[in-house]
Amino acid sequence: MDSKSFPVPNSTTSFWRSDPHPFDSHRSTENLPSAADVVVIGAGYAGASTAHHLLQHTDFAHGQRSMLILEAREACSGATGRNGGHLNADPYNRAATALESVGKVAADEATLFEVRHMKAVGDLIKRENIDCDFVMTRVTDVCLYEEGATRQKTKIEKLTAAGVAGLDDVFFSDHKTAERASGIKGAKGCVSHTACHLYPYRFVMHLLRSAVAQGVNLQTHTPVEAVSSEPDKEGRWTVQTPRGAVLASKVVFATNGYTTALLPELAQKIVPVRGICSRIVTPKPYPPYLPTSSVLHFSDHEYDYLIQRSDGSIIVGGARQGFYNDLGSWFDVYDDSELMESAEKYFDGYMQRNFHGWEDSEAYTDKVWTGIMGYTDDGFPYVGNVPGKQGQFVVAGFSGHGMPQVFLSAKAVASMIADDARLEDVDLPQLYHSTSERFASKQRHISLQAFDAVMQKIGPKN
Repeated sequence: MDSKSFPVPNSTTSFWRSDPHPFDSHRSTENLPSAADVVVIGAGYAGASTAHHLLQHTDFAHGQRSMLILEAREACSGATGRNGGHLNADPYNRAATALESVGKVAADEATLFEVRHMKAVGDLIKRENIDCDFVMTRVTDVCLYEEGATRQKTKIEKLTAAGVAGLDDVFFSDHKTAERASGIKGAKGCVSHTACHLYPYRFVMHLLRSAVAQGVNLQTHTPVEAVSSEPDKEGRWTVQTPRGAVLASKVVFATNGYTTALLPELAQKIVPVRGICSRIVTPKPYPPYLPTSSVLHFSDHEYDYLIQRSDGSIIVGGARQGFYNDLGSWFDVYDDSELMESAEKYFDGYMQRNFHGWEDSEAYTDKVWTGIMGYTDDGFPYVGNVPGKQGQFVVAGFSGHGMPQVFLSAKAVASMIADDARLEDVDLPQLYHSTSERFASKQRHISLQAFDAVMQKIGPKN
């Protein structure tokens, strides 16, 4: 297998990972077990959530079935430990796509599933008193170009006319009020709705620590090199690592942008995409206050997103304006050890440039990092059985939007493993189902169509 398709060493350090958790490089046992009932590949949001939900089932909670989590690098060192911390359910963009391509039922499912994540994650944080800076707020989704604002309004009107669920919390401001409503200079239109943000690394590390305390074996710095293409006579899969092989009755690929390294049948279905994120700070003792989190759309495919933390700092991700046409620096890229040179200075003066009231803030860029996301061919994640491989499951391909999709997707996979539930019977939008039809489809979602357009414009990367 091409080594470029696996996580690389010496990745850039995100703000979230600046103070590593004691379990960051944890190994529960000195040696790998020779076998496990379930092997979860990946110790990020998806892997930790899968373990959490499996442990809600009696046979796993009481140690009657064993679980092993394998992580190539440090725990939560992939996309989750590098994102913007924005738990932002999308009640209109993806719903509009679903309504147009599949219909109202699918649109309702996709919308409500994301909205339920805010309550599910929030309830867990409250119940277990997780120290992860969880905040429920609102988001202003701002268009800085007329065409985008017009499409925002049109999408909401179509969804409303169709009676799609989840719109009672969605409000649109047109060009007359958008700039005042959002506080963003030059806003042509904006949509506001409920959203959350949190410290994603701390949340995931809590789940992992809790899982280990309940008997789960966590092995970091243990990359999976391959999973056998056929099971043995007892129906077990061989999971190969540099430290030895493990026989697994069930295997969960919680590998997001790195999935195709181990599941080649998903090549061109989940494409690795390198993103960029930053932390902005100000020396002012009382920084200007942002009443909401924000998403700024500069064109159909160039956007930023940001939250303000309780310490006044700003986490900003996106920066596509700085590198979008440099396709080779971000599309089909697995390497998160280097910054895109064209975007490295993008965040300098960002708040002063875009937000009213920040002109004299003296805000400056404190840290910039990269991360690898997994974008799918149709814009929705692949969740469920791997077709033709009984006992293998996938929960991956969240297209940079995993925070409001992963937790309950992992719960669905856990139900399939623990209860032998069928894919069609678990709580999961039909658009997420990892069916043979989706695996075989030649569809290209608008996000990948955009990549194709750039490819045609500048030619293939070297």
